[in-house]
Amino acid sequence: MNKNIKLAVAGAVLALSATAANAGIIIPAGDWTIDINGNVNGYGTYSRSKGVTAVTGAVATAETATKNDNQTINTGLLPAWLGFTGKTRQNDLDVEFTISLQPGISANDVANANGSKMLNRQTYLSFGDKSWGSVKIGKDIGIFASDAILNDMTLLGVGSGVGNGGASTNTTNGGIGSGYIYAAWKGQIAYTTPNFNGFQATVGLMNPNQFSIDTDATVVTGTDQPQDRFGLEGKAAYSFAGDVSGNLQASNGH
Repeated sequence: MNKNIKLAVAGAVLALSATAANAGIIIPAGDWTIDINGNVNGYGTYSRSKGVTAVTGAVATAETATKNDNQTINTGLLPAWLGFTGKTRQNDLDVEFTISLQPGISANDVANANGSKMLNRQTYLSFGDKSWGSVKIGKDIGIFASDAILNDMTLLGVGSGVGNGGASTNTTNGGIGSGYIYAAWKGQIAYTTPNFNGFQATVGLMNPNQFSIDTDATVVTGTDQPQDRFGLEGKAAYSFAGDVSGNLQASNGH
């Protein structure tokens, strides 16, 4: 079988003694197109939380009596990433799968059990057609508040602070906890409508969260107040172009 491999390297960016590189390898394989993609980035950061009050369920660094300064060599708001995506058009359906891994760089100990361990943020299958929409089954970013993080201007940079846990966290925070909540990465069954002249909506059932954050907003316990039923999240968005372009978004979750 003849396979053409196209390699695109977006280049390297030097920032605070750290490099960032993005690469994509597209491989036609029969009826499928496989895309291997990823990035590596790292930053030296120093953050101080002063006069910040902890908010239950938030992830922003809070000032404590013992420590409010953090220094770390860490990835930015966007973690280091290795992803595999396959796409095909069969039986009048667009079919796609994605599996991705997000390694951290901050832990010096490979046995570290904190946030710097390997993450698996995406494992999903989707199918659909532009005439009736698409269905996604698997793990992906939550629907509620996801547009805020995906449109954060610091997404390709460091963002604000290193979060609770300091040097052991996988990424920095961006505006999470100080401008919007964390959408998280959740098991879900979601339906997205066709694009109606710029308007599109998504609704989904979310896997119940079996953990919560202590009232001091510093420790994920795995035992406090677990959610015992499906979550329901949805969003609507309208995009427009012309002399003035932009988009409007609204989302909710229960």
